[in-house]
Amino acid sequence: MSVSVLSKTRVRPWPLATAAAVCLLSFAAFWVAQRLAHVNMLDVMVYRAEGETVRAGGDLYAMRATSANLGMTYPPFAALLFVPLTLVGVPLMRTLCTAGNLLLVVALVQLSLQLVRPSLSRTDLWRTTLCEPVWTTLRYGQINLLIAVAVLWDLTRREGSRWAGLGIGLATAVKLTPGLFVVLLFAAGLLLWRRDRDWNQWLRTAVTATGVFLGTTLAVALALPADSKRFWTETLFETGRVGFAEETGNQSIRGVLARLMHTDDPGMWWAVTAALLGGLAMVLAVRAAVRGDKAVAVVVCAFTALMISPISWSHHWVWCVPLLILLTDRATRTWPVTGAVALAFASFALWWVPHDPGRPELDQNAGQMLLSAVYPLTTTALLVGYALTLRRQAVAKE
Repeated sequence: MSVSVLSKTRVRPWPLATAAAVCLLSFAAFWVAQRLAHVNMLDVMVYRAEGETVRAGGDLYAMRATSANLGMTYPPFAALLFVPLTLVGVPLMRTLCTAGNLLLVVALVQLSLQLVRPSLSRTDLWRTTLCEPVWTTLRYGQINLLIAVAVLWDLTRREGSRWAGLGIGLATAVKLTPGLFVVLLFAAGLLLWRRDRDWNQWLRTAVTATGVFLGTTLAVALALPADSKRFWTETLFETGRVGFAEETGNQSIRGVLARLMHTDDPGMWWAVTAALLGGLAMVLAVRAAVRGDKAVAVVVCAFTALMISPISWSHHWVWCVPLLILLTDRATRTWPVTGAVALAFASFALWWVPHDPGRPELDQNAGQMLLSAVYPLTTTALLVGYALTLRRQAVAKE
């Protein structure tokens, strides 16, 4: 699957009919490739099992599905959203899921362009680049693209929009990680209010997102009281339920430390590192928001959430799409940086190391550790580079 990244080259816009035909052909080719590769879309099968459990009135967090014996890890609201998956047969469900995710790729690119530079001409040529997080999302039938699009939809609304916050609130009710955007919204909004004494869009969006999340969660608690109680009092804290921390697919700080320390539980080392790095990164995000650089604020916040989460599978990193568009737009004089970041997310390097149910990640050598930490290392390097750039700019103004 290809993800679009902006190019500076001008071309004549294609007629709509031609573009539609190319999109249809691309989808058909991708669908055939999936079938020939026997891609089973494992995660969407788990989602379907969750929807079936809700319909049957079963215990969501006792459920196990597929040959991998996977259980539910999301809040119970997610299972309600997955009920429609049970209304069609499995082959049709897989086809519809793939088509939906391909449309979400287009939406993600469009919203990313709108976030980075709203005045950007849509007739510019889009250069495509292979992207492991997007491919893996499509392969498993994951919901990462939907989550990212919901968040970006909120953060690209016009000033004063009453709907801004709805997407983040619902995304957080489905999967808690987007809740860090609410922290960003409140922090930036309060600082701007303190400066201007004015009710601003950041605060408005934060309040709406919080209200939507709480309202949705309470409504689900009434509909599924036992499952809600179990999730919020037990399952939420069972980080091992999601998978082994040291798995190469886990691209969070916790995963890197687990592989580095040859253990499945890095303990307080992870908590301290995540708190320090996460805190510093969020300071950068809030500062960017207060300065009016929303694109940087959003991208930094997204990658901070991925870094500090206990488990961030490689397919969660679909936020590389807005990152690459941002770098392409801003780093015109440092194109090697953009190229290196694009290569990091397109190389599939994290899968070059031994990985199987035997848990070979616990015995990685130094080179394998570097490859299996490609996303966190890339993100850390970018954050450090950005911080140094801000420092140089501050010194130059003195």
